[in-house]
Amino acid sequence: MPQIMMTAEQREFADPTIPTIATEAVPTCDICGGMDAEPFASGRDFELRTCRNEWTFVRCRHCAHVWLDPRPAVATLPTIYPKSYYAYSYETTIPWLARAGKALLDRRKISSIVREVGRPVTSFADIGCGTGRYLRAMADAGVPRARIHGLELDAQVVTRLREEGYSAHHARVETCEGIPERSLDLATMFHVIEHVESPAAVLDRVGRWLVPGGILALETPNLDSLDARRHRARWWGGYHFPRHWHLFTPETIQALLRRHGFEPFAVRYQTGHSFWMYTFHHRLRYDGIGRPEIARWFDPMHSVGFLAGFTAFDLLRAAFGARTSAMLVLARRSTSEGN
Repeated sequence: MPQIMMTAEQREFADPTIPTIATEAVPTCDICGGMDAEPFASGRDFELRTCRNEWTFVRCRHCAHVWLDPRPAVATLPTIYPKSYYAYSYETTIPWLARAGKALLDRRKISSIVREVGRPVTSFADIGCGTGRYLRAMADAGVPRARIHGLELDAQVVTRLREEGYSAHHARVETCEGIPERSLDLATMFHVIEHVESPAAVLDRVGRWLVPGGILALETPNLDSLDARRHRARWWGGYHFPRHWHLFTPETIQALLRRHGFEPFAVRYQTGHSFWMYTFHHRLRYDGIGRPEIARWFDPMHSVGFLAGFTAFDLLRAAFGARTSAMLVLARRSTSEGN
């Protein structure tokens, strides 16, 4: 009998220390309620290897929404979001030079968002605030810390932010009760909505927090981008298996916002440098025989040179109108009665 060669992916995920985690079926589209979906893409946790499960994204045949089915059970969240997850250890895991460049881009982004409010921002919430860098940016801009809210799932992070004077909440947005209704001028969700159980429920909750005419700035991966289309079947870095549960195009996210009382008024394309890099990393490390010694150069947590290169590449593309793999959607809370 000829010997069957294992692929690099099969070898790495055969590690007995990697668990198979509990899942739950998600047969219904959260956007339109349909139950007719087709397979869209599949893969594993190629970044962190927190579990050995094979995951599948499906696409609704009615509204084209894409979601993970099945997805991790809620009880497994501490497994797929370990303490080493980059959002919880940003200051220690990201190289200093990369953090400095990211801080410059972040300041430009938050300043452009604040200008869209059209009046002084006196209250703000960052949903999925990580270590709090956007909270601090708004405090530096003059917003009182007591009126700056941050939502985060890491209890230690929340404790530190409360000690700094911020109104931090250890809660999922769907269940958070700590923000008064009609109290926020501005809310941001930077790469959060793709992680939540129900985008529809999240937008309903955020809509209740915003004053009429208040702004929601929502950043999320873009399925209608060059790298997403070319590597759709398995390797695209924006899939982030199994932590991304919902994925959008500019058309589907704007349709969702309108359905839940928002008026989208701008779509801006951001740098998708980490998605490009993880795409190459995953393919080089896991496809076929695997080339881990080359793949490590495409790990955005460690490769500053390539990170800068892909950032410049996407900034240039966005300047010429290209749809990059990260999109920032700005939407105004409807001022009409009943919304």
